[in-house]
Parts: sequence; C-alpha cells; structure tokens
Amino acid sequence: MNLSNLTPAAGSVRTRKRIGRGTGSGLGGTSTKGHKGQKSRSGYSKKVGFEGGQMPIQRRLPKFGFKNINRVEYKAINIETLEILAQSKNLAKIGLVELREGGFLSKTALAKILGNGVLTTKLVVEANGFSKSAEEAIVAAGGTVVKL
Repeated sequence: MNLSNLTPAAGSVRTRKRIGRGTGSGLGGTSTKGHKGQKSRSGYSKKVGFEGGQMPIQRRLPKFGFKNINRVEYKAINIETLEILAQSKNLAKIGLVELREGGFLSKTALAKILGNGVLTTKLVVEANGFSKSAEEAIVAAGGTVVKL
C-alpha cells in the first residue's frame, strides 16, 4: 500500500451539482429554480419576518409598553441565604465580596437583602438595598445594617 493506492470510502464523496450548464446536464433551463416568480430571479433575498405580502405580524399587533432606561436592577438575596453562608464559612460580616465569592452575585450585580427566612447569627451585612423586614430581622438578631 502506498499513497497512490489510497481512495476515499465508497459513497463518502459526491460530485457537486453544476447548475445552469446546459440541458444535457439535466440541471439547465430554469437551473432548479422552477418557473418565474420572485425567488427565481437573481439578487432575491427574503426579508426577516416576510409573510408573502400578507401584513406582517409585527405590523398587525399594536405597540405597547415602556422601558425605563434609568431602572436599577437588584439581585434578590434572602436572609436564609445569609444564614447558610455565615454558618458554612464561619463569617461575622457579609458584604458584596463574600456574596460574589459564594456564587450568589455576578461581578457587576447589585444586591438587595429580603426578609424571607430566619436569622439567628449576629451579622454585619453590607448591601445596596434592604427590605424593611430584612433590616428588622438583622437588627433583632443583634447585627448591623450597612447600606452601600
């Protein structure tokens, strides 16, 4: 066996269709594009959302809603999550850095602490926002709240 004997596996290589090379090829004439119509012409490209001339859905449906460009979005973190984090890592202070290291926050996200759950550990909690119930629960457990 040498390089001159090598051939591809049977059926793995097919010759490409040579379209528009005369009637003898079987692919001449209309060149597989059928007869007439927009799609048979050169330069045809269908627009996104085109529905064959019917009024497109994005024009049939009414416009509504409002996006506030000044909206500030917070990642909600419950008190029970703080409790679990404090006990597992033996923390007395929980800030944004600890929440990011624990995998609860992304690099740029802002945190808001919510009052779901029970807090028994005395903690110093630093976050961008607090609900009233969360603030009361942290203070009731003997901890302090630091709003960033």
